Amino acid sequence: MISAQAWSDAQVLWDFQQMHHEPRPCSVAIGLGSHDLGVADVAVDLYERGLAPLIVFTGATSRTTRGRMPRGEAEHYRERALQLGVPASAILVEPNARNTGENIRFSRELLAKHDVDVSSILLVSKPYEERRAYATARKLWPEVQVVSASTHMTLPEYVDSIQDARLVFDMLVGAQQRLLIYPEQGFMIRQQIPEAVAAAYGRLCAEGFTGRLGSIS
Repeated sequence: MISAQAWSDAQVLWDFQQMHHEPRPCSVAIGLGSHDLGVADVAVDLYERGLAPLIVFTGATSRTTRGRMPRGEAEHYRERALQLGVPASAILVEPNARNTGENIRFSRELLAKHDVDVSSILLVSKPYEERRAYATARKLWPEVQVVSASTHMTLPEYVDSIQDARLVFDMLVGAQQRLLIYPEQGFMIRQQIPEAVAAAYGRLCAEGFTGRLGSIS
């Protein structure tokens, strides 16, 4: 059983991780690969609303997607978008990225290869990784404007959709840890962490939600 305190702390991290940006027209939508096909759905919705003329799906596989997305996260996203009616000509696939930094760098290189002029990006991620993705993009692609987007869901709704509360809590803690350690390693911009967020993170770590913590080098 997950305690009420852990649910409360996870909600604090969930709220902080979201950037609360208002979607607006951008040069391209970039869907960051993961286990969550909802990322592809959001990218398709943005395309259909005329907010991006082109979608890039980026991602190889990870330990959480190797079984369910054997052809690679980006390719499964592409298949989803095609099923939803997006023309193949409006989709680019970047199949090699294995972390958020590579998602950004490889997508940038792919767009340059296709002579796409990019001044702004709609950066589509899982809800609890908006801030991490934003901070990474601002560090690695500082000349473009970044607008964050994700599925509009509450934490309980998202947990119900994934059917694995511990996985979601582990991911939330892992995303928060990276906001703390990655700026020092040059992977993302530094952001102010409110005391309440830091305290919630510490309690969740103490309760054992550490399955997605990275090593500190």
